[in-house]
Amino acid sequence: MIELEGVPELIDPVMVAAFEGWNDAGDAASTAVGHLDREWKGEVFAALDAEDYYDFQVNRPTVHLDGGTRKVVWPTTRLSVVRVGGDTPRDLVLVRGIEPSMRWRSFCNEILGFAHELGVEMVVILGALLGDTPHTRPVPVSGVTSDADLARTMDLEETRYEGPTGIVGILQEACTHAGVPAVSLWAAVPHYVSQPPNPKATLALLNRLEDLIGLRIPQGELAEDARAWQLGVDQLAAEDSEVAEYVQSLEEARDTAELPEASGEAIAREFERYLRRRDGGPGQPGSGTAGAGGHATESGEGPYRRDAPGGKGRPPKAQRSGPEPGAEPEQGPQEPGPEPDDGEDSSED
Repeated sequence: MIELEGVPELIDPVMVAAFEGWNDAGDAASTAVGHLDREWKGEVFAALDAEDYYDFQVNRPTVHLDGGTRKVVWPTTRLSVVRVGGDTPRDLVLVRGIEPSMRWRSFCNEILGFAHELGVEMVVILGALLGDTPHTRPVPVSGVTSDADLARTMDLEETRYEGPTGIVGILQEACTHAGVPAVSLWAAVPHYVSQPPNPKATLALLNRLEDLIGLRIPQGELAEDARAWQLGVDQLAAEDSEVAEYVQSLEEARDTAELPEASGEAIAREFERYLRRRDGGPGQPGSGTAGAGGHATESGEGPYRRDAPGGKGRPPKAQRSGPEPGAEPEQGPQEPGPEPDDGEDSSED
């Protein structure tokens, strides 16, 4: 039985989830949820029992010193809540953790149990995959759903993917069977520069999420980090003629595929985002945005604490995944799926 003592009644809550591992190329998705938690001062209110879902030889616990006391932080999935202020305040339930090693159905049922108890209206799952996309162009982000009605009303693709899946696909299908509207947003990360972090892909996911749920998301330092990341990759590519030639071929293919989209909905979306940022709106600094009560600390202290939150940041440093263009990246396999906007990359449901 799920008990949510101390959690206030939520306003039009949306659950946003991301999981480190197979569905998180460049750590883009998990970093996006971490950004929301940090910018809106999330309060951790629950953590899943690590013993039930993780193989500690695969995802090992870590030991650190806290004021001279040794503490163990176990790999798990934690839930926090943030309240986004403004004229029409609403709450986000953030789910951030590591893809579980076992008992995926029980894992999804437990997440859905929280969603039910909190009155979550929609679940948005963020993912990132490796693709043949140039780092010099906007990051393709695909929005997919298993709900035909949701696909029509929210301008999403209805998934047709068949093949191996990760926890993102399993959780989305679990939501569908439970009657909970669910959407997956997938960012395509250049496979030739796959190492984390990738702030450009993280920013692209947040922009797409902003459009989907109609909230103004503070960017913090992400925009500057994304520019620095691209400049760093530009410099690395310039030092290797084969990589530079390969990037140019990707650019030509991408530009050709996107010619029909140089106007219409793509421009309209960018213009609407510009207007929101110019005029302000929910979530803009100074517009009444506030956390649900205070910062979630490393030790998990706070009124919603059930277990100690973990996680660690990474510096915004661009790296190259290998010496050869098109070489197999060091990261594990990423899941393919429906065709995104540029026709080059693919995403899973």
